[in-house]
Amino acid sequence: MNDVVTTVFGLAGGLAMFLFGMNSMSDALQKAAGERMKQILSILTRNPVMGALAGALVTAVLQSSSATTVMVIGFVSAGLMSLPQAISVIFGANIGTTMTAQLMAFKISDYIYPIVFIGFIIYFVSKQERVKNIGMVIFSFGLLFEGIEIMGSVMKPLASSPIFTDLMARVTEIPALGVVLGAAMTLVVQSSSATIAVLQNFASQAGPDGVTSIMGLTGAIPILLGDNIGTTITALLASIGQTKAAKRTAISHTIFNISGSIVFCFLIRPFASFVTFISPKGNEVDVIARQIANAHTTFNVVCTLIWLPLIPLMVKIVTTIIRGDERERQDFQPKFLDNKLIDQPVAAMYLISQEIDRCSTFVSTMLQSAQAVVTRSAEAAQFDETLGAVKQLGASIEEYTTRLLSRGGLTEAQSEQTAGLLYVTNNVTRIADRSEEVTEMVRHLQASGKSLSTDAVAELQACYHIAERLFSRSIESIRNGDTELARSVSVDKQKMRKAQKRFKKAHVARVKSGTCDADLMVDFSAILYGLDRMVDNCVSIAEEAMENITFMKLNESEIRALEQQTGSESASA
Repeated sequence: MNDVVTTVFGLAGGLAMFLFGMNSMSDALQKAAGERMKQILSILTRNPVMGALAGALVTAVLQSSSATTVMVIGFVSAGLMSLPQAISVIFGANIGTTMTAQLMAFKISDYIYPIVFIGFIIYFVSKQERVKNIGMVIFSFGLLFEGIEIMGSVMKPLASSPIFTDLMARVTEIPALGVVLGAAMTLVVQSSSATIAVLQNFASQAGPDGVTSIMGLTGAIPILLGDNIGTTITALLASIGQTKAAKRTAISHTIFNISGSIVFCFLIRPFASFVTFISPKGNEVDVIARQIANAHTTFNVVCTLIWLPLIPLMVKIVTTIIRGDERERQDFQPKFLDNKLIDQPVAAMYLISQEIDRCSTFVSTMLQSAQAVVTRSAEAAQFDETLGAVKQLGASIEEYTTRLLSRGGLTEAQSEQTAGLLYVTNNVTRIADRSEEVTEMVRHLQASGKSLSTDAVAELQACYHIAERLFSRSIESIRNGDTELARSVSVDKQKMRKAQKRFKKAHVARVKSGTCDADLMVDFSAILYGLDRMVDNCVSIAEEAMENITFMKLNESEIRALEQQTGSESASA
């Protein structure tokens, strides 16, 4: 009984160390190469082949196909990626995740502790954030392999257990049993990389002869296929409550792995022969870990090559399963923000930028509607509806951005950019508040039975035009990182001040001549002051652009840069 407890807890502890090391390494890699991930994702607009390449490279950085798939589902749900693009990325992600199994096949047990020590020293001593992240990658890499060593040591007694040897014999005879076992393991652990690492360790245990594997490659392949099916559960769970396109994306991932697994189940022996042929030669227990890694890579590469030209067919299949057209979300609901991407800083910052940009279009509409309130035109009713949309969107963006900042997974540069985006959002919502205050003053004045003269209305409209123009330019400066345009906003702020002085003098003249009611003098000045405060917020937004705060976006220059650097930089990522 004690041996059983020792084995169970040893396996659980080794698995925990493996998962912790893998997650820590993934987080550190994202911090060290997060901006490069944005460049990798930027090639999605090209073609399915480039989309598959993007999926493979991003997954190689994240060390998790599930993380990439969840990210893609978020992008599809937000309308930032089409279904065919997303499918091609998921195909590539299945290839990228095989890199983890390839790493696991290396025998570095003699170097684990030096790796852990070196990684810790680099992380502990360095003051530069990028170097600290590299140290954490090395440290986590060592922990990951130590977890594997622990699992391997506690599983050695299982090689002589009649129960397990009988189970492995059944798996070899009945491949479907192995598929179910592999899927169940991955479903429980929620990581195909972890279950494949366990599989590699268990398969490396020698049988009675001390040379052959306890299960052999033909016994390991069905479990490997089940692992690939089990990893699709994460994507399916991530799609719950998402758009139809997001659900179709998750289902395409499942179809890809299930269809491939069914085909390969009928080809296990020839597939095993091929993998043996391309793998290193030697005693089976010494090379089977590499054989399993090669089988994993071969399976996903072959399935991708088959499905890539059949993406239109995949789209047709998933749209048949999930029928109906996508319903547009209500305007006041966030369209881009996705809570499942909050752990992916670059993706989250990109979505925040998109949502702020969308919110700014509502503010522009709101400012136009506010002018309609002044002139009592029919469009005035739209002001309240648009104001509500801006306030709710602003609150959602602020809450999402604050959560991103509070998670502590951002680099220093990402923290500065995210804080800047939060400040921009605050000023956008303040413009909405100022506009509401001004509009309430106008409505109160109109409800009193008194009215401004035609000249006074024209002057207020002129001030609104200035505010609207400066807001548009301030957002444009953030959108494109145009510091010169941002400076022009600060300079043109004086136009509002000069207009205020001129209009106040003109209003005093109208009061003296009897054209305007003297009782409206205070109201008119208060309205002008409110408009001036709105312009102050526009200047504050522009000042953020001058501090190099910009919307995160994917552009053609980044695509070209990535294509030039893919050979070296992607490898280092």
